[in-house]
Amino acid sequence: MGQAYSAGLTVTDSMIVRKERILPLKGKVLVTKGTKVKAEDVVAETLLPGKVVPFNLANKLGVTPAQLEKYIKIKPGDQITKQSILAENSGLFGLGIFKSEVRSPVDGEVESISAVTGQVLLREPRIPVQVRAFLDGIITDVIPDEGVVIENKSAYIQGIFGIGDETTGELMLLAETPDDEIDAGKINDSCKGKIIIAGSFVPFHVIEIARKHGVKAIITGGIDDQDIKKLLGYDIGVAITGHENIGLTIVCTEGFGKITMAKKTFDLLKQYSGHKASVHGHTQIRAGVIRPEIIIPLDFTEDELVSKEASMPILEIGTLIRIIRQPHFGTIAKVTALPEELTKVESETLVRILEAEFDDGTRIRIPRANVEVIES
Repeated sequence: MGQAYSAGLTVTDSMIVRKERILPLKGKVLVTKGTKVKAEDVVAETLLPGKVVPFNLANKLGVTPAQLEKYIKIKPGDQITKQSILAENSGLFGLGIFKSEVRSPVDGEVESISAVTGQVLLREPRIPVQVRAFLDGIITDVIPDEGVVIENKSAYIQGIFGIGDETTGELMLLAETPDDEIDAGKINDSCKGKIIIAGSFVPFHVIEIARKHGVKAIITGGIDDQDIKKLLGYDIGVAITGHENIGLTIVCTEGFGKITMAKKTFDLLKQYSGHKASVHGHTQIRAGVIRPEIIIPLDFTEDELVSKEASMPILEIGTLIRIIRQPHFGTIAKVTALPEELTKVESETLVRILEAEFDDGTRIRIPRANVEVIES
């Protein structure tokens, strides 16, 4: 039997999830190995350097750079406020008449002082950064001064595309079937703080209503790419997503347009409606693929946390695949054959293809690079 390896989306009712939570630069880790954490817990924190503000102090005081040393009142490393006097002169004839002083334009600290240019570099206050756990679990490793590794046992779903950052909330099923288009009338104040589950599609006006009612995230089969443009105010192109400030997170499990959510995905979400979940919309399609995730923590014991090396998904006859190129983008099929010989495609290039069958019995021949395995 022929087989091959291919990128894939994981949809499973139970797996060990392992996440590194790392600071952007060295700081302080707040938990120890073996600590049980909640998604909302802060596990590490640091201070980012503030913005540097150049300030020509000699010019402001009305002296030459060489003269500045006589009048300056600060030194590198000093903490300052907008009330701090950076330099002052003694006035006319040293009698205090027409005395002038220069105060700091910012709060922060003195970075450096140049006797050559008369300029000082001031740095605005440091910016606190906290890293939260993101998922309920156990700290299985601590990286000193940098972060932690968190593991748990979860029901796990990868989406195909998303926007919006990490969030947590209770899953709330609003769709009745996988091909259901969500009804705006179902979104009300009871949805506040929830992760709502739609079926095949969520239109722009429904997203707007969800935002107004404080919905944390929407899980949907598909979304219109023009609606994404309306949400963001620009075309998303091939950029990395996941940090958009739009008031909620959106995870598409199938693709663009109205696409029925895969039954396995819908059934899993339906099964865990009412349970806490962690989701994010981070997506990168090209090298170093990143997929949006839906993580639903389950009860587990520590001896179940045995990290296993991830194996490449296998493409073989009978494998379920999702097509990731037009004109069948987002549709699901089953592999029926894996010819070994190279085949010429429309671009005149020779590639390996596969043969697959849709649910309605229609068959298709498609390059293997245009599909991804749906893992289980």
